[in-house]
Amino acid sequence: MSAPGTRLSGTGMTSERTRARMLARLRAAGISDARVLAAMGAVPRHIFVEEALAHRAYEDTALPIGHGQTISQPYAVARAIEELARGRCLGRTLEVGTGCGYQAAVLAQLATEVYSVERVRELHERARTNLRPLRIANLRLVWGDGYAGLAEAAPFDSIVVAAAADAPPPALIEQLAERGRLVLPLGGPHGQRLERFDRVRGRVVRVALDPVRFVPLRKGRSR
Repeated sequence: MSAPGTRLSGTGMTSERTRARMLARLRAAGISDARVLAAMGAVPRHIFVEEALAHRAYEDTALPIGHGQTISQPYAVARAIEELARGRCLGRTLEVGTGCGYQAAVLAQLATEVYSVERVRELHERARTNLRPLRIANLRLVWGDGYAGLAEAAPFDSIVVAAAADAPPPALIEQLAERGRLVLPLGGPHGQRLERFDRVRGRVVRVALDPVRFVPLRKGRSR
């Protein structure tokens, strides 16, 4: 097992040079927001996957993290956050689906504060372990039902969901602040699309974005 310092900084296929190549691929794929690229570059993705998969951490692919969940491919993370941040600051942000904690760490580079909810207790605890070496002060992890949002911390300026729903969860729409924005994948196994919902003067405006592929969003808490 690698020493903690080496694990965090990375070597070989997990080095900063490899991370730079990931950023070059994101630019080539159309990610242009310098803030998002800087945030992606600041977070060592390899510490969020098993050591046996660390050499693949900067490939543009999803990787398994257990419980039928994955760490999303870098492009999917960057695309969702870029849309969330388009023309604005993230402000108070809710993430539904902490998973291994990677996207929460990226969001924390851009948002005033981040609340990240994970329904699977074991993943919640693993994310906490993964994130501890980064010492991110503006990030709070919650074990709970993300489908229900997080009413005690609402309203949110930004909400991003890391799993696909059939329709936007009503609680998430309700917890959007005025001028707030929700980005999430919608659809089922035969087709999904990233979509954006903006609250403007009390109305919610919907914008369809790119085809995507995510694991399904589930309700309730699980151990």
